[in-house]
Amino acid sequence: MSKFHLMIIGAHCGDGEIQAGAIAHKYAKAGHEVTFLHLTAGEKGTPAGQTVEDYRLQKIEEAKRAAAILGAKSLTLDYKDAELKEDDETVSRVATIFRKLKPNVVVTHWEKSIHPDHALVPKIVQSAWLKAALPGFDLEGLPPHSLTRVFHSENWEDMEDYVPDVFVDVSDEFDAYLEALSQYWFIMNSTSFRYYDYYKALGTVRGCVARSKYAQTLKYPVGSNVRKGASIPGFEL
Repeated sequence: MSKFHLMIIGAHCGDGEIQAGAIAHKYAKAGHEVTFLHLTAGEKGTPAGQTVEDYRLQKIEEAKRAAAILGAKSLTLDYKDAELKEDDETVSRVATIFRKLKPNVVVTHWEKSIHPDHALVPKIVQSAWLKAALPGFDLEGLPPHSLTRVFHSENWEDMEDYVPDVFVDVSDEFDAYLEALSQYWFIMNSTSFRYYDYYKALGTVRGCVARSKYAQTLKYPVGSNVRKGASIPGFEL
């Protein structure tokens, strides 16, 4: 089995983990490289008594701890929470990361979201994919690199028209997934949304449909050639 690089891209620290952390762990255990790329820290939901900057640093550390549990790496960019832009600077920066780190598969937010940052990320990813792949763009002198596939994953804020195509059995990975989630203060302490309970229940419900104990789902981009399955299509374990 050839090894590949799975990159999970979220708007904020914690997004990629809750959406596809168990999938990440499944592929990391099989020896594949896995990276969580956070475009912002998600620092504006600051706990009482903390500054935005202190909470940004806290979330970056929480992301590193969560990634370590899942067998992955964590990279957090310095864009500001709730101020993300789909502009040439952002696209070029993500495209440069694609050329440097050479991911094969990217998993990111679904296209429709109640959160503006979430909705922008798949657009940034698609534009960066093109820019990284075309030799006519000079990005720090790095050679072109093209992704193989992009998928969307499931987030409670991104559910409009989200109908899963792929159900990945993560029964053996779910305990580690829950441990990784517990590293985040907001997941365990939010008074506005019960993150931990929701994603534990979601894994159970998706597992029922997949005839497994737990599952996480993926969705193809609109217009793609859909092939349903029980693992990342083209990257079966």
